[in-house]
Amino acid sequence: MSRDQEKCCVVIPAYNEGGRIAAVVEHVKEFCPDVIVVDDGSRDATADEAEQAGAITVRHGTNKGKGMALTTGFAKARELGFDYLVTLDGDGQHAPEDIPQFIKAYVNTGIPVLVGNRMDDVSDMPLVRRWTNRYMSWLLSRKMNQVVPDTQNGFRLYRCDVLDRVPSQSAGFAAESEVLLDLAEAGFKIGSVPVRTIYSDEKSKIHPVRDTIRFFRMLRRHDRKWRNGGVE
Repeated sequence: MSRDQEKCCVVIPAYNEGGRIAAVVEHVKEFCPDVIVVDDGSRDATADEAEQAGAITVRHGTNKGKGMALTTGFAKARELGFDYLVTLDGDGQHAPEDIPQFIKAYVNTGIPVLVGNRMDDVSDMPLVRRWTNRYMSWLLSRKMNQVVPDTQNGFRLYRCDVLDRVPSQSAGFAAESEVLLDLAEAGFKIGSVPVRTIYSDEKSKIHPVRDTIRFFRMLRRHDRKWRNGGVE
């Protein structure tokens, strides 16, 4: 099967995105008809609204964090027979109009992992986030021996068969960095796609101190694992 015949879906992890998630799903479906929303133990109507908007919905009974929500979405995509998937957030900060850019880059290059890159235009990005993204992306790029300008961006494309290699153990947003490190260690090339990011009045789910601590704990565990031959 040629890459332009492969099946793609979009996976959206969501937590308490009631009032926003339906519009996100409807917008995404303009560019990719198959959408999987993982409701990560929301206390509002996130799952019902996503389902009514036409998404396949998977529910966590309790909040397990973004890493586990993504893992659940990856498993569902493989179960349904998709060849590759795009991930984006449920809060409206990623522009669905950029989905075709990921698909085009994948079809043209075959690169199995593509990460959105916001860093060419950071004029609208909050200053602290800009500094944090640049530092963490520099650090992870050194560890991966390949340049990924925006490693903290959750807008990504993965070929589904690579995802069996990346059982995430990290909580929260550190999980997305761990995925890239494990894929790089396994020898996969990671590319980048320019994307826009929309900053509005929604409250960020990133907790700077807590998530930074988790990030460095993940790095220590990852280094220890690979010193032991990939075994904890």
